[in-house]
Amino acid sequence: MPATAEKPVEKTPVDFWFDPLCPWAWMTSRWVLEVEKFRDIKVRWNVMSLAVLNEDKLDELPEEYRDMLETKAWGPVRVVIAAQQEHGSEVLGDLYTALGTRIHNGGEGPTKEAVAAALDEVGLPASLMEHWDDTKYEPELRASHKEGIDKVGQEVGTPVIAVPGADGEQIAFFGPVVTPAPKGEAAAKLWDGTLLVASVPGFYEIKRTRTAGPVFEN
Repeated sequence: MPATAEKPVEKTPVDFWFDPLCPWAWMTSRWVLEVEKFRDIKVRWNVMSLAVLNEDKLDELPEEYRDMLETKAWGPVRVVIAAQQEHGSEVLGDLYTALGTRIHNGGEGPTKEAVAAALDEVGLPASLMEHWDDTKYEPELRASHKEGIDKVGQEVGTPVIAVPGADGEQIAFFGPVVTPAPKGEAAAKLWDGTLLVASVPGFYEIKRTRTAGPVFEN
């Protein structure tokens, strides 16, 4: 009898909302990509914005953080949402990796030079930089941001991750916030734990004070 082709394993979709500016989202994104190597999941990248998240409470923020949001947060995320709108969501993963490697690991920060170099690395047109100060795709940015926030609720930040819950519907969390990003079996165990708490009806939060900053690893 002819050999029967094995049915491809259906991967579990995991939605991840990020702002390229956020170092903690970057840490979590490296973890969830590591999980892809050990569990049958597929990350779907989505855009959110720290500038949008905080726009109604700027007066309550520390001056340094407020200045950062006003001067550095809009440009990169506008370029990212433009890339998604003009070239499809499938470009987001590689673009985010190129951006984060420069902004965070390389210490370049969210500069025009870093973003332009990331576009070039992944083969996206330099013309996307024209959206740095452009609000053309702001409705799409706000819609993507709202989708993530509506899943997880208010008073959170980046990242937002949505995973399967007890009834098969997605449950969203802020986090997990972790540094450095776990590797290998440690990454897989954290994923298993995330699914475990997501399976508990009524589970909302585990938290402790951060005593270390993001540890960026190449």
